[in-house]
Amino acid sequence: MRRGQRIAGEISGAFGDLGMFLPHVLGAITVAGLAPLGVLFGFGLFLVASGLFYAIPMAVQPMKAVSAILLTGQLDPASIAATGLLLGLVFLILGLTGWIDRLARLIPQSVTAGLQLGLGLSLALLGLDLVMDTPWLGLLVLALLLGLWGLRLLAAMPLVLLGAVGLGVLAGATELPGTVTLGASLPSVILPGWDDLLLALELTVLPQLALTLTNAVIVAAALARHLYPQAAGRATERNLSLTTGLANLLLAPLGALPMCHGAGGLQAQYRFGARTGTAPVLFGSLLLLCAVFFSQDAAALLGAIPLAAVGALLVIAGGDLAFSRRLLDARPNCWPAMTTAAALTLLVNPALGLLAGCAVEGVRSLVRNRTAERRRDG
Repeated sequence: MRRGQRIAGEISGAFGDLGMFLPHVLGAITVAGLAPLGVLFGFGLFLVASGLFYAIPMAVQPMKAVSAILLTGQLDPASIAATGLLLGLVFLILGLTGWIDRLARLIPQSVTAGLQLGLGLSLALLGLDLVMDTPWLGLLVLALLLGLWGLRLLAAMPLVLLGAVGLGVLAGATELPGTVTLGASLPSVILPGWDDLLLALELTVLPQLALTLTNAVIVAAALARHLYPQAAGRATERNLSLTTGLANLLLAPLGALPMCHGAGGLQAQYRFGARTGTAPVLFGSLLLLCAVFFSQDAAALLGAIPLAAVGALLVIAGGDLAFSRRLLDARPNCWPAMTTAAALTLLVNPALGLLAGCAVEGVRSLVRNRTAERRRDG
């Protein structure tokens, strides 16, 4: 691949995870009232650090269970900071002690593939729901992205998004901010109290823990090894746990939304052309500029991208994550555990999918061993 094509791919892939980033971040800012400065500063810094450390397009995403509870109005900025601190501490301990590696070794590959299938389908369905916000625009963006990627016009992805903004403005589906204010600022420190820590432990920490363990650590590490077999040496379960823990411990007190890595975002950035850590560094740098210099208007600027276009990105990324080579190459005897894990991940949550998939795989192994014993005895 020529240098110009590589650069174009990194630029295009840098925006590949907007489908997961925008809905959660805009909801946290506009509905839950989190300060745009802290939220964007946290994401920007974590993205830049991830790109530099992992040297692949390692995604940084909002913690989805936390985001969902945040949008119900049960959490304020102090309890969100408490959530980030507690989850950061848990993942730092899991990484430092090596317990995360032991957990990863206990999970069969068939179950990991099933989790990936279920997570991918859930992303695609969420994307379709957003596409229906403005169907004609979402379907048009989806068709353009698929067609242009098929022609290997990688840099066209941000151009398609800009075109979607223009069409959305003309059709009245979205609007640009009237004025943009330039002014340098830095995030302020939020120190949660004991009541905030107890509320976070009750409402958010346990639900999010299982989701992050599966999607952001175990599946993300497996996918990184699959997509980047030569370059993903640092993308181990232990390192993913450590960087997740450190980022939340350091950035949660600055008003950041609790963050983690994610298999869907890694797949999305790869899908749209990213092959190195340049893509997250580019996107993270852009978010840092928005946070420091345009934080007052950041939500309006991001909100100008139509949700239907965001949904189109999610459909493509979710489909890629679901129907991967690992799924197509799976042996028939892996399908019971795989489909069980996928179905329950899609219908309930990844934690139940993980447990049920492991149970089915355990039963299969037990039956296989007993059958082998009978053949030997016979």
